[in-house]
Amino acid sequence: MVQEFILLGFSMGQHGRMLLFALFTAIYTLTLAENFIIIMTVIQDSHLARLPMYILLGNFSFLEICYVTATVPRMLFDLPFTCGVISFHACFIQFYVFFSLGCTECFLLSAMALDRYLAICHPLQYPKIMSQDSCYALVAVCWIFGILLYVVPVVLISRLSFCGLNIIDHFLCDPGPILALACPPVGYAGPLFHVIVSFGLLATFLFIVVSYGFVGVTLVKASSHSSRGKGFSTVSSHLAVVTLFFGSVAAMYAIPNGKSHATVTKVVTLFYSSVTPLLNPLIYCLRNDQVKEAMARLLKEKRII
Repeated sequence: MVQEFILLGFSMGQHGRMLLFALFTAIYTLTLAENFIIIMTVIQDSHLARLPMYILLGNFSFLEICYVTATVPRMLFDLPFTCGVISFHACFIQFYVFFSLGCTECFLLSAMALDRYLAICHPLQYPKIMSQDSCYALVAVCWIFGILLYVVPVVLISRLSFCGLNIIDHFLCDPGPILALACPPVGYAGPLFHVIVSFGLLATFLFIVVSYGFVGVTLVKASSHSSRGKGFSTVSSHLAVVTLFFGSVAAMYAIPNGKSHATVTKVVTLFYSSVTPLLNPLIYCLRNDQVKEAMARLLKEKRII
């Protein structure tokens, strides 16, 4: 019975690992700071705190903090060494938390697309449909479904028998290498997991594409040039975040098998688990005047500027 796994991490010399350690320590710190500032801005600004769009944005920022914390601290802990040792239970906890938060991110991105669709395509009914209570209920549904969806497949995979080598050629506990270590037959644990992942990604992606498609058509038909420009500015920032997340995840499935497969997988995983949470707050803040104005007011109130 396997009691622990060995994470090979990144195949490079000590100097390269220390450079990565310094780089991703800075990235992790900046990610926490950026998302924390957005959360505090939404909470402290009485106007933004009542708007569904910013309630969703605050939750999204909190999710990004949790998401990056699920993998980066462990990676930083292992980077100074040639490999890392993680216990069986800690490995599956990381596996579950990482994928549950990723699933919750898909749902929250869908909720944000729904919010923009209702606000732009149905402005008269929007205040009634997307009230503050409705928005909080929508957020709760996203979190609950995201947390519960992977419980069964992760438990089933953890109950498999693992024989032979306990080496995972990754910097985190990824299901692919874990399933490769399981003794056959793996039953329906692996297929069930892949079906849930594929269906969740495809369903949320299609929902987002359709929602923003209707939004785009409505904005093109808008008579007011100013409202059209403001709408496209908001939607473009949302689409940039969606593209970063789903584009990097889709790249995982497009990687051909070969000698470089493991290396490319690590790079892509590192991008969407570490770099994307750093870029998302910048995208939202740089393209959103309300957030920038609220941040300026918050800084003035705290007498920072």
